[in-house]
Amino acid sequence: MRILIASDKFKGSLTGSEVASALAEGIRNADAGIHVDAIPVADGGEGTVAAALAVGFTTVNATVTGPTSGSVTAQFAVKDDQAIIEMAAASGLDVLPGGLLAPLTATSRGTGDLIRAALDHGCTTIILGVGGSACTDGGAGMLQALGAKLTDITGRDVAPGGAALADLASVDLSDLDGRLAHATVILAGDVDNPLLGERGAAAVFAPQKGADPQDVRLLDAALGHYAAFLVREPGVRDVVDAPGAGAAGGVGYAALAVLGAERRPGLEVVQELTGLAERVASADLVVTGEGSLDEQSLGGKAPIGVAQVAKDAGVPVIAICGRTLLTPAQLSAAGFARTYALTDLAPDVPTAIAQAARFVTEIGARIAADAADIAQGGLS
Repeated sequence: MRILIASDKFKGSLTGSEVASALAEGIRNADAGIHVDAIPVADGGEGTVAAALAVGFTTVNATVTGPTSGSVTAQFAVKDDQAIIEMAAASGLDVLPGGLLAPLTATSRGTGDLIRAALDHGCTTIILGVGGSACTDGGAGMLQALGAKLTDITGRDVAPGGAALADLASVDLSDLDGRLAHATVILAGDVDNPLLGERGAAAVFAPQKGADPQDVRLLDAALGHYAAFLVREPGVRDVVDAPGAGAAGGVGYAALAVLGAERRPGLEVVQELTGLAERVASADLVVTGEGSLDEQSLGGKAPIGVAQVAKDAGVPVIAICGRTLLTPAQLSAAGFARTYALTDLAPDVPTAIAQAARFVTEIGARIAADAADIAQGGLS
């Protein structure tokens, strides 16, 4: 029996690698004869670097501009001339000082610092995973870090953050890092929102970053003002309405418009990096999962993608999660032969989160006991 573990993180408790490790421990303790292969997966956001490191990429640390003040140490992954960058590592909610939200002033500048660090490392293909961002600045900070000049009517650099873009009076991209012209940028993410309007970066995502309704209106207007200036520059593509332009507070817009990025589904990128299809094909059973299996999962999160790969290969797949809000019919339709939830073992959600590794290990033992029947279609 060969079991492949391909799990995303359990946000707030375990990384994808930690989930795999705890599962493998439980499986092996219950049945030492089962061969376990493990690989973390992600949907292009947080966890993408970890997935790359698990398949031979190496870590590079860089000191970059934080989302609001000071600097943060962020890591990216490198192999040959390819770099994997997570925006969240430099400009994310999780690295806000003290966790204090700053919807109007948070900047993506650190993401630009990471791209420049990758270029300094000799990388010519840069995969930018977006998700978990703290800012709604249309990628202005990212462009500034890469050499763009964004100034107000006095000739001074506009202040950090999306709100200050309302003061923008001039854009000059002539000093943009010349190495970008010879680099391939991949925007890895599943958000298909445009930059502006009721489905735009401000309206849909800024409230998650602390914006109230007045802030949302201000940010949306400022982003529109910024885009109107940016598109006048030679070589800038008019992609305000393009799917993905609203990703990561509008960083998607700057990447598509100025960096000439190609947008690809994050899970697809991670699957290619990790050789997921080949590893699924050699397994008898696949285990995938994430912290919460819910309606958002069905929109293309990592476990659903893994389940599709397993289905295509004719390999049964089961899910492990902290909790599930999906019905048995929805889980079956997604392709899962069986689902194990930590909340089935823990007395409450806080305990499931606090002692996640222990409960995952227990579920690993249950999977080992059930594996033969599941692989033969005996359980549903």
